[in-house]
Amino acid sequence: MTPAIYGLSGPVLTDDERAFFREADPAGYILFGRNVENRAQLRALTDELRAIHGREHLLVSIDQEGGRVARMKPPEWDKYPPGEPFAKLWDLAPASAIEAARANAEALGLDLAEVGVTVDYWPVLDVRQPGSHDVIGDRSLGTEPMQVAALGRAVLDGLARAGVAGCIKHMPGHGRARADSHKELPTVEASEAELETDIEPFRALAHASIGMTAHVRYTTWDDANPATQSEFIIGEIIRRRIGFAGLLLTDDIDMEALSGSVPERGARALAAGCDVVLNCWAKMDDMVGLADLLPAMGEATRERLDRALAEPKEPTGDRPALIARRDALLELARHDA
Repeated sequence: MTPAIYGLSGPVLTDDERAFFREADPAGYILFGRNVENRAQLRALTDELRAIHGREHLLVSIDQEGGRVARMKPPEWDKYPPGEPFAKLWDLAPASAIEAARANAEALGLDLAEVGVTVDYWPVLDVRQPGSHDVIGDRSLGTEPMQVAALGRAVLDGLARAGVAGCIKHMPGHGRARADSHKELPTVEASEAELETDIEPFRALAHASIGMTAHVRYTTWDDANPATQSEFIIGEIIRRRIGFAGLLLTDDIDMEALSGSVPERGARALAAGCDVVLNCWAKMDDMVGLADLLPAMGEATRERLDRALAEPKEPTGDRPALIARRDALLELARHDA
Protein backbone atom coordinates (compact mmCIF):
# COMPACT_ATOMS: atom_id res chain seq x y z
CA MET A 1 0.00 0.00 0.00
CA THR A 2 1.30 3.47 -0.88
CA PRO A 3 1.42 5.74 2.21
CA ALA A 4 -0.35 8.59 0.43
CA ILE A 5 -3.79 10.13 0.27
CA TYR A 6 -4.60 11.31 -3.24
CA GLY A 7 -6.93 13.91 -4.67
CA LEU A 8 -9.24 13.32 -7.63
CA SER A 9 -9.47 15.52 -10.71
CA GLY A 10 -13.26 15.76 -11.06
CA PRO A 11 -16.72 14.45 -10.12
CA VAL A 12 -16.05 11.07 -11.77
CA LEU A 13 -12.87 9.05 -12.06
CA THR A 14 -10.92 9.14 -15.31
CA ASP A 15 -9.72 5.88 -16.83
CA ASP A 16 -6.14 6.83 -15.98
CA GLU A 17 -7.04 7.52 -12.35
CA ARG A 18 -8.94 4.28 -12.04
CA ALA A 19 -6.01 2.24 -13.38
CA PHE A 20 -3.41 4.10 -11.32
CA PHE A 21 -5.34 3.90 -8.06
CA ARG A 22 -5.85 0.18 -8.50
CA GLU A 23 -2.11 -0.34 -8.99
CA ALA A 24 -0.81 2.14 -6.39
CA ASP A 25 -3.33 1.12 -3.69
CA PRO A 26 -3.08 4.40 -1.71
CA ALA A 27 -4.00 4.78 1.94
CA GLY A 28 -7.03 6.82 0.89
CA TYR A 29 -8.46 9.83 -0.90
CA ILE A 30 -9.38 13.47 -0.29
CA LEU A 31 -12.35 15.25 -1.84
CA PHE A 32 -12.60 18.91 -2.88
CA GLY A 33 -15.27 21.11 -4.39
CA ARG A 34 -14.26 19.95 -7.87
CA ASN A 35 -15.39 16.43 -6.90
CA VAL A 36 -18.74 17.42 -5.43
CA GLU A 37 -21.99 18.01 -7.33
CA ASN A 38 -24.85 16.35 -5.45
CA ARG A 39 -25.61 13.52 -3.07
CA ALA A 40 -26.17 10.82 -5.66
CA GLN A 41 -23.02 11.72 -7.64
CA LEU A 42 -20.83 11.90 -4.56
CA ARG A 43 -22.08 8.60 -3.13
CA ALA A 44 -21.45 6.93 -6.49
CA LEU A 45 -17.90 8.30 -6.52
CA THR A 46 -17.04 7.09 -3.03
CA ASP A 47 -18.67 3.71 -3.73
CA GLU A 48 -16.47 3.32 -6.81
CA LEU A 49 -13.36 4.07 -4.77
CA ARG A 50 -14.34 1.31 -2.34
CA ALA A 51 -15.01 -1.08 -5.19
CA ILE A 52 -11.55 -0.48 -6.67
CA HIS A 53 -9.88 -1.67 -3.47
CA GLY A 54 -12.50 -4.01 -2.06
CA ARG A 55 -12.21 -2.20 1.28
CA GLU A 56 -15.44 -1.20 2.96
CA HIS A 57 -13.59 0.86 5.57
CA LEU A 58 -11.65 3.03 3.14
CA LEU A 59 -10.19 6.38 4.15
CA VAL A 60 -12.30 8.85 2.13
CA SER A 61 -11.64 12.29 3.54
CA ILE A 62 -12.66 15.92 3.22
CA ASP A 63 -12.09 19.36 4.75
CA GLN A 64 -15.59 20.14 6.02
CA GLU A 65 -15.23 22.44 9.01
CA GLY A 66 -18.04 24.90 8.36
CA GLY A 67 -17.60 28.58 7.60
CA ARG A 68 -15.16 29.29 4.78
CA VAL A 69 -13.73 25.77 4.81
CA ALA A 70 -16.47 23.64 3.29
CA ARG A 71 -16.33 21.52 0.15
CA MET A 72 -19.99 20.43 0.30
CA LYS A 73 -21.95 23.65 -0.04
CA PRO A 74 -25.49 25.03 -0.29
CA PRO A 75 -27.94 24.62 -1.86
CA GLU A 76 -27.29 20.86 -1.91
CA TRP A 77 -26.05 20.84 1.69
CA ASP A 78 -26.67 23.09 4.67
CA LYS A 79 -24.19 25.80 5.61
CA TYR A 80 -22.46 25.19 8.94
CA PRO A 81 -20.84 27.85 11.17
CA PRO A 82 -17.08 28.18 11.73
CA GLY A 83 -15.47 27.80 15.14
CA GLU A 84 -15.87 31.39 16.29
CA PRO A 85 -19.57 31.32 17.30
CA PHE A 86 -18.90 28.38 19.61
CA ALA A 87 -15.96 30.24 21.12
CA LYS A 88 -18.21 33.23 21.80
CA LEU A 89 -20.86 31.04 23.41
CA TRP A 90 -18.14 29.54 25.62
CA ASP A 91 -17.53 32.98 27.13
CA LEU A 92 -21.17 33.02 28.25
CA ALA A 93 -21.92 29.36 28.99
CA PRO A 94 -19.18 26.74 28.50
CA ALA A 95 -21.46 23.73 28.93
CA SER A 96 -23.88 25.10 26.32
CA ALA A 97 -20.99 25.74 23.93
CA ILE A 98 -19.85 22.14 24.29
CA GLU A 99 -23.37 20.85 23.66
CA ALA A 100 -23.78 23.13 20.63
CA ALA A 101 -20.43 22.07 19.16
CA ARG A 102 -21.26 18.40 19.62
CA ALA A 103 -24.70 18.73 18.01
CA ASN A 104 -23.25 20.73 15.12
CA ALA A 105 -20.51 18.16 14.49
CA GLU A 106 -22.93 15.24 14.60
CA ALA A 107 -25.27 16.94 12.10
CA LEU A 108 -22.36 17.74 9.79
CA GLY A 109 -21.05 14.20 10.21
CA LEU A 110 -24.41 12.76 9.15
CA ASP A 111 -24.07 14.69 5.88
CA LEU A 112 -20.64 13.12 5.36
CA ALA A 113 -21.66 9.58 6.29
CA GLU A 114 -24.59 9.73 3.87
CA VAL A 115 -22.23 10.19 0.92
CA GLY A 116 -19.57 7.73 2.05
CA VAL A 117 -17.01 10.07 3.61
CA THR A 118 -15.25 8.42 6.54
CA VAL A 119 -12.75 11.07 7.73
CA ASP A 120 -13.15 14.82 8.27
CA TYR A 121 -10.06 17.00 8.73
CA TRP A 122 -11.52 18.71 11.77
CA PRO A 123 -11.36 19.92 14.58
CA VAL A 124 -8.90 22.78 14.29
CA LEU A 125 -7.04 22.81 17.64
CA ASP A 126 -4.89 25.85 16.83
CA VAL A 127 -5.11 28.38 19.65
CA ARG A 128 -5.94 31.78 18.19
CA GLN A 129 -3.26 34.38 18.86
CA PRO A 130 -3.39 38.17 18.40
CA GLY A 131 -1.58 39.46 15.33
CA SER A 132 -1.50 36.12 13.55
CA HIS A 133 -2.50 35.53 9.93
CA ASP A 134 -6.21 34.93 9.39
CA VAL A 135 -5.56 31.62 7.61
CA ILE A 136 -6.76 30.19 10.95
CA GLY A 137 -8.78 33.16 12.25
CA ASP A 138 -12.44 32.32 12.80
CA ARG A 139 -11.74 28.63 12.22
CA SER A 140 -10.22 28.50 15.71
CA LEU A 141 -12.27 27.35 18.69
CA GLY A 142 -10.82 30.01 20.95
CA THR A 143 -7.89 31.78 22.55
CA GLU A 144 -7.51 29.60 25.64
CA PRO A 145 -6.06 26.07 25.43
CA MET A 146 -8.62 24.49 27.79
CA GLN A 147 -11.48 26.02 25.81
CA VAL A 148 -10.07 24.83 22.49
CA ALA A 149 -9.55 21.32 23.87
CA ALA A 150 -13.05 21.08 25.35
CA LEU A 151 -14.77 22.26 22.18
CA GLY A 152 -12.46 20.12 20.06
CA ARG A 153 -13.39 17.07 22.10
CA ALA A 154 -17.07 17.87 21.47
CA VAL A 155 -16.39 18.00 17.72
CA LEU A 156 -14.63 14.62 17.79
CA ASP A 157 -17.49 13.13 19.82
CA GLY A 158 -20.14 14.54 17.48
CA LEU A 159 -18.40 13.24 14.36
CA ALA A 160 -17.95 9.81 15.97
CA ARG A 161 -21.68 9.63 16.76
CA ALA A 162 -22.27 10.06 13.03
CA GLY A 163 -19.78 7.30 12.18
CA VAL A 164 -17.02 9.66 10.96
CA ALA A 165 -13.44 9.93 12.28
CA GLY A 166 -12.11 13.39 13.04
CA CYS A 167 -8.54 14.62 12.65
CA ILE A 168 -6.83 17.03 15.03
CA LYS A 169 -4.83 19.74 13.27
CA HIS A 170 -2.37 21.38 12.81
CA MET A 171 0.26 19.88 15.15
CA PRO A 172 2.07 21.27 17.06
CA GLY A 173 0.00 24.46 16.54
CA HIS A 174 -0.62 26.91 13.68
CA GLY A 175 -2.14 29.71 15.75
CA ARG A 176 0.97 31.92 15.92
CA ALA A 177 1.76 31.84 12.20
CA ARG A 178 1.94 35.28 10.60
CA ALA A 179 1.89 33.94 7.05
CA ASP A 180 -0.33 31.61 5.05
CA SER A 181 1.43 28.27 4.63
CA HIS A 182 -0.46 27.76 1.38
CA LYS A 183 1.73 30.55 -0.04
CA GLU A 184 4.95 30.64 2.02
CA LEU A 185 6.64 29.03 5.00
CA PRO A 186 5.62 30.72 8.27
CA THR A 187 8.29 31.07 10.95
CA VAL A 188 7.33 31.10 14.63
CA GLU A 189 9.97 32.39 17.05
CA ALA A 190 8.03 31.85 20.28
CA SER A 191 9.83 30.48 23.32
CA GLU A 192 9.52 26.98 24.70
CA ALA A 193 7.26 28.28 27.48
CA GLU A 194 5.03 30.16 25.05
CA LEU A 195 4.69 27.12 22.80
CA GLU A 196 3.28 25.13 25.71
CA THR A 197 0.05 27.06 25.08
CA ASP A 198 -0.01 25.81 21.50
CA ILE A 199 0.53 22.14 22.25
CA GLU A 200 -1.80 21.92 25.25
CA PRO A 201 -5.04 21.24 23.27
CA PHE A 202 -3.28 18.53 21.26
CA ARG A 203 -1.97 16.94 24.45
CA ALA A 204 -5.50 16.92 25.88
CA LEU A 205 -6.83 15.16 22.77
CA ALA A 206 -3.80 12.98 22.05
CA HIS A 207 -6.10 9.94 22.04
CA ALA A 208 -7.50 11.03 18.64
CA SER A 209 -6.96 8.40 15.96
CA ILE A 210 -5.77 10.82 13.25
CA GLY A 211 -3.69 13.99 13.37
CA MET A 212 -2.18 16.42 10.86
CA THR A 213 1.10 18.32 10.94
CA ALA A 214 1.68 22.04 10.35
CA HIS A 215 3.88 23.41 7.57
CA VAL A 216 5.36 25.88 10.06
CA ARG A 217 8.96 26.36 11.22
CA TYR A 218 9.41 26.71 14.98
CA THR A 219 12.90 28.11 15.56
CA THR A 220 12.97 27.06 19.22
CA TRP A 221 12.64 23.43 18.22
CA ASP A 222 14.13 23.26 14.70
CA ASP A 223 15.33 26.37 12.91
CA ALA A 224 15.94 24.52 9.64
CA ASN A 225 12.82 22.47 8.95
CA PRO A 226 9.04 22.89 9.10
CA ALA A 227 7.26 20.58 11.52
CA THR A 228 6.09 18.31 8.71
CA GLN A 229 9.71 17.52 7.80
CA SER A 230 11.33 17.80 11.23
CA GLU A 231 12.44 14.56 12.89
CA PHE A 232 12.81 16.38 16.22
CA ILE A 233 9.36 17.98 16.17
CA ILE A 234 7.61 14.78 15.08
CA GLY A 235 9.53 12.48 17.40
CA GLU A 236 10.07 14.67 20.46
CA ILE A 237 7.17 17.16 20.39
CA ILE A 238 4.29 15.37 18.65
CA ARG A 239 4.95 11.77 19.61
CA ARG A 240 6.55 12.21 23.05
CA ARG A 241 5.51 15.53 24.64
CA ILE A 242 2.04 15.66 23.12
CA GLY A 243 1.76 11.89 23.34
CA PHE A 244 0.02 11.42 20.01
CA ALA A 245 0.15 7.77 18.94
CA GLY A 246 -2.36 7.84 16.07
CA LEU A 247 -2.04 8.09 12.29
CA LEU A 248 0.02 11.20 11.50
CA LEU A 249 -0.70 12.87 8.16
CA THR A 250 1.12 15.73 6.53
CA ASP A 251 -0.82 18.84 5.68
CA ASP A 252 -1.20 19.17 1.91
CA ILE A 253 2.24 18.40 0.52
CA ASP A 254 1.52 20.64 -2.50
CA MET A 255 1.47 23.84 -0.41
CA GLU A 256 4.10 26.45 -1.21
CA ALA A 257 5.48 26.44 2.33
CA LEU A 258 7.54 23.43 1.27
CA SER A 259 10.36 23.30 -1.28
CA GLY A 260 11.48 20.69 -3.76
CA SER A 261 9.37 18.47 -6.00
CA VAL A 262 6.19 17.01 -4.58
CA PRO A 263 7.65 13.47 -4.39
CA GLU A 264 10.77 14.83 -2.66
CA ARG A 265 8.63 16.75 -0.14
CA GLY A 266 6.67 13.61 0.64
CA ALA A 267 9.76 11.46 1.03
CA ARG A 268 11.30 13.97 3.48
CA ALA A 269 8.08 14.02 5.52
CA LEU A 270 8.00 10.23 5.82
CA ALA A 271 11.72 10.13 6.68
CA ALA A 272 11.02 12.62 9.48
CA GLY A 273 8.32 10.39 10.95
CA CYS A 274 4.98 11.19 9.29
CA ASP A 275 2.88 8.13 8.47
CA VAL A 276 1.07 9.28 5.34
CA VAL A 277 1.52 12.03 2.74
CA LEU A 278 -1.52 14.14 1.83
CA ASN A 279 -1.34 15.00 -1.91
CA CYS A 280 -4.35 17.09 -2.90
CA TRP A 281 -3.99 18.52 -6.38
CA ALA A 282 -4.67 15.35 -8.41
CA LYS A 283 -1.72 15.91 -10.74
CA MET A 284 -0.97 12.49 -12.21
CA ASP A 285 2.79 13.09 -12.55
CA ASP A 286 3.06 13.98 -8.87
CA MET A 287 0.90 11.06 -7.77
CA VAL A 288 2.96 8.60 -9.82
CA GLY A 289 6.17 10.19 -8.54
CA LEU A 290 5.07 9.70 -4.94
CA ALA A 291 4.08 6.09 -5.59
CA ASP A 292 7.51 5.46 -7.15
CA LEU A 293 9.57 7.26 -4.49
CA LEU A 294 7.81 6.51 -1.22
CA PRO A 295 8.53 3.25 0.59
CA ALA A 296 5.69 0.79 0.98
CA MET A 297 3.52 1.38 4.02
CA GLY A 298 5.09 -0.10 7.15
CA GLU A 299 3.36 -2.33 9.64
CA ALA A 300 3.08 0.34 12.34
CA THR A 301 1.43 2.78 9.94
CA ARG A 302 -0.93 0.08 8.68
CA GLU A 303 -1.99 -0.68 12.25
CA ARG A 304 -2.64 3.01 12.92
CA LEU A 305 -4.67 3.27 9.71
CA ASP A 306 -6.71 0.21 10.65
CA ARG A 307 -7.41 1.62 14.13
CA ALA A 308 -8.50 4.95 12.64
CA LEU A 309 -10.97 3.18 10.36
CA ALA A 310 -12.20 0.62 12.88
CA GLU A 311 -15.89 -0.29 12.74
CA PRO A 312 -17.64 3.09 13.02
CA LYS A 313 -20.78 3.71 15.00
CA GLU A 314 -24.04 3.34 13.12
CA PRO A 315 -25.49 6.86 12.77
CA THR A 316 -28.78 7.29 14.60
CA GLY A 317 -29.03 11.07 15.02
CA ASP A 318 -31.88 13.26 13.82
CA ARG A 319 -30.12 15.95 11.78
CA PRO A 320 -32.91 18.57 11.82
CA ALA A 321 -33.26 18.18 15.58
CA LEU A 322 -29.48 18.50 16.05
CA ILE A 323 -29.36 21.68 13.98
CA ALA A 324 -32.32 23.13 15.84
CA ARG A 325 -30.60 22.39 19.14
CA ARG A 326 -27.35 23.98 17.95
CA ASP A 327 -29.13 27.10 16.73
CA ALA A 328 -31.10 27.51 19.95
CA LEU A 329 -27.88 27.38 21.96
CA LEU A 330 -25.93 29.73 19.70
CA GLU A 331 -28.81 32.19 19.93
CA LEU A 332 -27.94 32.61 23.62
CA ALA A 333 -24.70 34.33 22.67
CA ARG A 334 -26.37 36.50 20.04
CA HIS A 335 -28.93 37.71 22.55
CA ASP A 336 -26.21 38.43 25.10
CA ALA A 337 -24.15 40.45 22.61
